[in-house]
Amino acid sequence: MRHPALRSSAIVLSVFAAVLLAGCQNSGDAAAKRALESVNVVDETNLNDVMLTVADPQEAVSYFSKASAQQPERIDLKRGLAKSLIRAGQATQAVAILNQIIASPEAGNEDRVNLADALIRTNDWPRAEAELNKIPPTYETFERYRLEAMVADSKKNWKKADAFYETAIGLTTRPAGVLNNWGFSKLNRRDFPAAERLFTEALTYDPSLFTAKNNLVLARGAQRKYDLPVVPMDQTERAELTYTLALTAIKQNDLSVGKALLAEAIETHPQYFEAAVRSLAALEG
Repeated sequence: MRHPALRSSAIVLSVFAAVLLAGCQNSGDAAAKRALESVNVVDETNLNDVMLTVADPQEAVSYFSKASAQQPERIDLKRGLAKSLIRAGQATQAVAILNQIIASPEAGNEDRVNLADALIRTNDWPRAEAELNKIPPTYETFERYRLEAMVADSKKNWKKADAFYETAIGLTTRPAGVLNNWGFSKLNRRDFPAAERLFTEALTYDPSLFTAKNNLVLARGAQRKYDLPVVPMDQTERAELTYTLALTAIKQNDLSVGKALLAEAIETHPQYFEAAVRSLAALEG
């Protein structure tokens, strides 16, 4: 004969065990869900970084456009879209996105710097300056001072531009680009020796920067130094730099030098150098 008390106890224990098991399963499911969410966040962060750095610019624009449309409340996706648009050469569209970001309570000084950068790319110098002026002086970054230097340059405020360029260089380990900009500023001021020094220094940080090589040749040519500088260059670059030097000589009415340099550029180039051939034919004609 069974005892009712024992049967009741067994039922209670069974129910308790079932509840405990269900609780363990729910806890496990929640933990698994959290783990998956963590993995997804890491994966998305990595993908966002890839899109902002090494991905094709237009592909990055498509990715961030879609992601931002699906989650419009996320300002980080809007930032990614704005940066991708700038990389893709679509600065006007980037300005529109950055205006949205600036209007957000989550916006910071970096967003205003990015907006100033995009405005400069659209040639809206007055508004770029206005945006930079809204940033407190305590916010000191390379990008901020690089843009401040460019704005000062555009206003021909040379003293301020030089100070900003110098400050920017001290805030980065890769100053080649800003040294090139500073050198170009000196070139426009016709301070050719200073420009030559800055372009040469830029190339010590990035020997592959062809813009700095070309500008260096312009600065030397303006001083009637008609030999190529001793910098790393391949055969095609040598021909193109010789061509730049030839045009500089011709502009300064050193026609015989220019003619000889054009012939040298044509001979040096590993392929048919159409621009140099046309220039030499025009000079001889």
